[in-house]
Amino acid sequence: MLTILLLIVGFALLVKGADWLVEGASSIAKRLGISDLVIGLTIVAFGTSTPELLVNLIASFKGNSEIAIGNIVGSNIANILLILGISALIYPLEIKKSTTWKEIPMNLLATVILFFMANDMLIDKMPASFLSRIDGMVFIGFFLIFLVYTIGLAKAEHESEGGIKKYSMSMALLMTVGGLVALTVGGKWVVDGAVALARLWGVSESFIGLTIVAVGTSLPELATSAMAAYKHKSDIAIGNIVGSNLFNVFWILGVSAIIRPLPINASTNFDIAVCFGATLLLFVFCFTPQRDRLSKHEGIVFLMGYIAYVAYLINRG
Repeated sequence: MLTILLLIVGFALLVKGADWLVEGASSIAKRLGISDLVIGLTIVAFGTSTPELLVNLIASFKGNSEIAIGNIVGSNIANILLILGISALIYPLEIKKSTTWKEIPMNLLATVILFFMANDMLIDKMPASFLSRIDGMVFIGFFLIFLVYTIGLAKAEHESEGGIKKYSMSMALLMTVGGLVALTVGGKWVVDGAVALARLWGVSESFIGLTIVAVGTSLPELATSAMAAYKHKSDIAIGNIVGSNLFNVFWILGVSAIIRPLPINASTNFDIAVCFGATLLLFVFCFTPQRDRLSKHEGIVFLMGYIAYVAYLINRG
């Protein structure tokens, strides 16, 4: 019970810490005269990925590579099958052509790159497979390219992240620092709790990372996309997930691998394949009779796919 409580409180601190960090840092940036557009593309975008980032940083420093890898691959699978599935059930989601032909293929490319980098044993006949520091630098390079593309796209479409609330400078600083502290403490508790839970249940750290940790760190994306679907803001619901998945692979895995090379288990290939399959299914759904729209029926398919995947993980242990 203490281990489960540690996980729950850790997840709560991660979610609230990310919220405080985004609100406080956005307010400071606004007071310094930084535009809503730049705030949205930097602070808000990075902020929603901080739970995954903090968990991975702590897991990398502690050498819990299975949790670090499982967290990212599991989060990406949950983002598409679970979160988009739930969002599509709330309200059918329209998909922009740029998302169909650019962002979703970028996600497919990211998964393919991850597969090749994670298979030194198969491709180069190495004694073991791992994500090296060089691999991490390559991921960061792709992330910078994606960031430049995103900034160019936003400027072309004149998009804005309006409605940023201004706090007093002292309150904004307190929220920012408090958010960072909550994220750090929450991230440590989640990793410690996940490792303890894996030992208690007699399952692998990879299983805990792919399920409990992955879903827990995806709570900000779930809240954002579900609320966006409820308000009929499809661009935010879809863009939040597609962008988050690219952040997870290129940015978070990149930073994690640079901190400490991450050993890869052979079983991870199946999880990467599921991630690729989920992204490919999203791409295929863009060309169904409900063209450029993710329908409620397709949302049910996603949810059924996620249930089947979790059932397989339970059987695998």
